[in-house]
Amino acid sequence: MPTTDLAPISLSPRVVVFDYGEVISREPTTSDRALLVDRAGVAAEPFWTAYWAHRDGLDRGTTSIADYWRAVGHDTGVEFAAIDVHELWAIDHRSWLSVDPGTLGVLHALAAGGTRLALLSNAGADFVGWLRHGSFAPLFERVFVSGELQLVKPGAAIYEHVIAELGIEASDFLFVDNKSENVEGARAVGGDGHVFTDAAALESWLRSLV
Repeated sequence: MPTTDLAPISLSPRVVVFDYGEVISREPTTSDRALLVDRAGVAAEPFWTAYWAHRDGLDRGTTSIADYWRAVGHDTGVEFAAIDVHELWAIDHRSWLSVDPGTLGVLHALAAGGTRLALLSNAGADFVGWLRHGSFAPLFERVFVSGELQLVKPGAAIYEHVIAELGIEASDFLFVDNKSENVEGARAVGGDGHVFTDAAALESWLRSLV
């Protein structure tokens, strides 16, 4: 069923900067997660503990994909061969390549209102192509990926970099993220933000700023 366009949202001169994972994208499904655990060949609980324990280095761009999966394997008592790594990477990568139509509707409403938009994601450099060249990429004037910058949220340096690159005052920086600590990081440098739960609440918050 076709979606209905939302009324434009104009917030100029402020810039709304969006996180990607679980804001623009949907979270990986239960079947996505089960497929990854099954391919790893280990129990779910230790797998997810190891998966998240080493994610910072991947997002920061200081750990290669192969080294990341070797670390996950080490923590779970498995030695992944090179082919295992390729398959695990592909399953994991695909699980994050989804879109939330509600959030995309809000993005289009902001764009229709002439609001400047940018994207800031904690993600490995392997996501750059999708984020910078996917169908939604033209909505954003800039795309910032932690794996390229070797800076991660919620550190002040990544927000300060984005603010400087956009050429704006910190008070004009509005950040949308599903993690409260990342929104607090934006506020700590003088911006404001919204902790994403769903598109309706996001739209309501944005319209309250008009």
